[in-house]
This record gives sequence, C-alpha cells and structure tokens, in this order.
Amino acid sequence: MKKASIIAKQGKPEIGMVVRQVSAWLYSHGYTVTGDHVSREFCPQCEATEREELVEARPDFVVVLGGDGTLLSTARCVAQAGIPILGVNLGSLGFLTEVRHEEIEQALTEVDAGHCELSLRPMLHCQIRRHGQCVANYDALNEIVMNQSAVARITEFDLKVNGAFVANYKADGLIISTPTGSTAYSLAAGGPILSPDVPGFVITPVASHALTNRPLVVQDTAVIEARVIVTREQAFLTVDGQEGIPLTENDVIVCRKSAFQVRLFKMTGRSFFDVLRTKLKWGER
Repeated sequence: MKKASIIAKQGKPEIGMVVRQVSAWLYSHGYTVTGDHVSREFCPQCEATEREELVEARPDFVVVLGGDGTLLSTARCVAQAGIPILGVNLGSLGFLTEVRHEEIEQALTEVDAGHCELSLRPMLHCQIRRHGQCVANYDALNEIVMNQSAVARITEFDLKVNGAFVANYKADGLIISTPTGSTAYSLAAGGPILSPDVPGFVITPVASHALTNRPLVVQDTAVIEARVIVTREQAFLTVDGQEGIPLTENDVIVCRKSAFQVRLFKMTGRSFFDVLRTKLKWGER
C-alpha cells in the first residue's frame, strides 16, 4: 500500500485547511497517511509519526507544510533513508519549499504518477575535533556557522583546504555552505549564489576585520578545516541555524561532502532560475 507522511509547522493560520486538503487528497488516492503532532490536530485519523521517526515509518514521500526551516529539520531526519520531500511554502521566502498553496494538488498528482522531477541536494558533513578526539558530528543541508554568542565580538580562525593553509580570519563568524545554502545566510553575508548542481562549497567570513577577505568557492571533494584560535566569548557551531554545540579555543571543525543527499521534488518545468527570479524579485523580461 502507498504511504505518505505530513510534517507541518505550528502556528500558521492556514495550516488546518492545508492539512485537511493534503490528507483528503492522499486518502482519496489510496495512501496510508501518517502525521506529526501538528498535523494530527487537524487529521486525527492519521497515524502518529514525528519527524524523528520517519526513517522507521518508511513513507514513500513526506509532505512538508511550512517554510524552509521546517523542511531543513525534516531533511536532516530523512536524508540517510533517501525519502523524498515535497515542500509546500506557507512561509515568506521559501527557496526550498517551492510549491505554492494553489499548486498542491497538481504537485501531488505529479508525484503520485511518478512524473515529478527530483532535485538531489548534497549535504555537508562536519566533525568537531577537540584534543584530537571527535566530540560531535553533523550533516547540514544549508550550512554550518561558527560565531560568538555575544553581539559584535570577533573570533579568530585559521582555515585550511586539503591541508593547505588559506588564511587567518578575524571576523564575527565563518560560514561553510552547500550550494543549497548559498541562498541563505551566506548570501546575506555577501557570498555568491551557486546553482544546486555546482559541485562546490562556499566559505564566507561574516563581517571580516580585513576587507580583502572575500568569500571562497572550493570543490566539493575538498576537506575544509577551521581552527578556533581566539574566542573572547562563548563560541558556537550551528547547523542549518537550528542545532549545534559550544566551541572552545583550538577546536578544529572538519568539513567534507556528506555521504547523504536530500531528495526534493520540484515542480515540472520550473528551473532554479525561475525560483531565484521569483523569490529575489529579479526583473522579468
């Protein structure tokens, strides 16, 4: 039997209507439906499955109702199992949740028929090494960020790529992003936009003390090492803006391409540049 899961963002005024619409469509097309606690408020007949349990539930796909933040947290949960995600944008910007409310049934029809295109998004794997030991590791879809908890405090980093010294950065923070994350915090910090199929990572200093420190694009086969040299306040490593760990001086953050990737459904005929033009309000011809 076909099986789908619904993950929803709490607090959206339209969430009840959208959950009922999606669940009704899925049930009418022969799906068993599971949902998280937010979805089950409006679809009590759905089997209870939180996003951390999706790998065990093994749905054919997950419908994420919300914004990019909801999709990012879901993606980290299902990437290892290769479960595809259909992202419906109920947020404001939404580079990843590109399906609009009025397109939901069209998108579900394409997914059900096997006609919906998949965009395979690489992830970034990072390890935090302390005194030569790995104390934590994460996989990020957007980026990892090293910065201070206090406002306007400079941290010093030494950066290496494939063992070669690149530079010493004195900055508010350092971002290492995937192509997917190049439209997120890295873009706000002055980094370039990478198409999702570009095999690279972006290293972007945040408010660098040296004006000549610019964003750097490296191949996705590279091993990136950032050592925390000086931190006057508590520093943190943050993953996709959602989870992380405190850092101490001389911690080394080692980043490389993850063994996992995220499978995102995309609307047929809609290119990455169509999304950019719409979201960033670039001029139409």
